[in-house]
Amino acid sequence: MSLRIRRCMRIDAQGRELNKFMNAMHENRIECRGQYCRSNVLHGDVMRRDIKKLRLVAEEYGITLKTAAYDSVFESLSRYRKRIGLMIGMILAVFTAVCFSGVIETIEIQGNTTVSDQVILAALAELDVRTGTPLFKVDLHSCESRLPFMIEGVAWAGMHRTGSRVVVQIREEAPKPEKIKGRVPCNIVSSHDAEITSMLVRSGNTVHAVGDYVQKGTLLISGVYESENKYISVYHAMGEIRGIYSENVSFSAAFRNSEYYPTGRSDTKRTLRFFSLDIPLYFGVSKYRNYSSSYSEKPLVLFGKTLPVSIKRTEISETAPTERVYTADEIREKLMERVYTYEKNFLGNDIRIISRDITATANDDSLTLNVSYRLEGSICRQQEIFIK
Repeated sequence: MSLRIRRCMRIDAQGRELNKFMNAMHENRIECRGQYCRSNVLHGDVMRRDIKKLRLVAEEYGITLKTAAYDSVFESLSRYRKRIGLMIGMILAVFTAVCFSGVIETIEIQGNTTVSDQVILAALAELDVRTGTPLFKVDLHSCESRLPFMIEGVAWAGMHRTGSRVVVQIREEAPKPEKIKGRVPCNIVSSHDAEITSMLVRSGNTVHAVGDYVQKGTLLISGVYESENKYISVYHAMGEIRGIYSENVSFSAAFRNSEYYPTGRSDTKRTLRFFSLDIPLYFGVSKYRNYSSSYSEKPLVLFGKTLPVSIKRTEISETAPTERVYTADEIREKLMERVYTYEKNFLGNDIRIISRDITATANDDSLTLNVSYRLEGSICRQQEIFIK
């Protein structure tokens, strides 16, 4: 049966006073569409609102009236009137379509390498460009002109939108070349007590040779030149001198330490994030004095598209200070990790470890590792020449 927008009903009227019945319909302003008579039966379509009036007219003239409803849009919707979930879903779908069609749904940033997205988004928020802002309130031309003056390191910004997506294109400033004091007169002196193993002099006068032992602060390459006629000139000494030297470091840790451990008590806080608005779904605040927290966010996905609506979940676990007693082996293992971290961070790739001697000393409270290194690396240090 066809689906019709108008709420019409099919009628079949049969009786001896059929002509009077039809005239009475006209007098009572009952509209009958597509009417025709066949075998003394009147067929037609009447609006549902006129059915009650039509039945009274039919009873007056002794007409047998039969009605049948068409499958209209209203009839189809009325079947689902008690399905609350479906109705709520349809309302939310319409609301979402209306809201998302006229507001900023996503902000995409392109071209930035050193300037972080968070800094750019914070500057855009000051210009009232954020998710959830109505598009008619955003002046993209004005925003792209003001953005470079608000963020250090941004030379140019361009903005355009595609539907509900705003794209921000960034061009960062070229890094300024580092100023090298290549013209400042200086000497090269030793930075350690060392034995020279190799020398590469690019500018200046060599004072020592390979195999010499020099103390810290000893002049290695001189930037002072004296001519035959006793004329003295100074310039920037340059070179690479490597040597073998010693270095001592110590690492200590106590046997008893107070550390924070979970007590087993925890809370979960949920927040509904609608665009840039956070709506708490919990009551009260956490009463834990010390705690650790973990955060997760699950966005709403509709028909494969991620919507700017999400549930933020924060797990809060209470912690309390607990005294822990370590054994000598456990403390030694922790200190060795610190030794390896030191070598990785402070002894670069250009330094070669020739030997490592580790001695341990302990008392009632702590354990100390004394590490003696024999290293081979650069022993050069610039020292400016001051002229009166």
